[in-house]
Amino acid sequence: MLYAVSKRVVGAVARSVYRPKIIGAEKVPTTGPVILAPNHLAVLDSFIVPLVLPRPVAFLAKAEYFQGTGVKGGLSKWLFTSLGAIPVERGRGRAALEAIGAAEDVLRNGGAFGIHPEGTRSPDGRLYRGRTGVARLTLNTGAPVVPVALTGTDKLQPRGTKIPRRAAVTVRFGDPLDFTRYSGMEASLPVLRSITDEIMYSISELSDQEYVDKYQKPGAAAAA
Repeated sequence: MLYAVSKRVVGAVARSVYRPKIIGAEKVPTTGPVILAPNHLAVLDSFIVPLVLPRPVAFLAKAEYFQGTGVKGGLSKWLFTSLGAIPVERGRGRAALEAIGAAEDVLRNGGAFGIHPEGTRSPDGRLYRGRTGVARLTLNTGAPVVPVALTGTDKLQPRGTKIPRRAAVTVRFGDPLDFTRYSGMEASLPVLRSITDEIMYSISELSDQEYVDKYQKPGAAAAA
């Protein structure tokens, strides 16, 4: 109930002010487990994807967003909690694994979960090598993966700014990718790498970003 009310209010305001262009939303299954895999240009990316879809979408979020004090801290905790975010502590491998376990619970219960394969925001607008957490999720749950391309969010909220600016934003959804053919091969690193690379290739086709075949620094959403 809290999620629905918060999403309706925040979503209505965001859409009326920023008017994002949404392409291919009908490709996202309306029921059943699904993984949404967007590129990552700005902090707001994890808010924008859930706000443009009719169904709830859970994302990972830094634990600090849930631990603040005072009015600002309380507002941050309320916002992230109400939007279904899953807290994860940076720099703790066990915490990341626990967060992925929580993501698997969301998917096994028929929900939608969003994860940025790059692990952290791009520093220069290019698309970086994906981490294999997304591959583990799809193999462990059987959920299809929908690649998502965000453009313009780095101008909506440039690094170092707290208040979003007016900017043209596009959210483009690709066709769902089914990896059930690899069922039972969850322990194979080459398979995990192959799945992740296929997802990143699909994102790059949607976003037209230059691809960089190296990792970003480990981030909160990194799982491998």
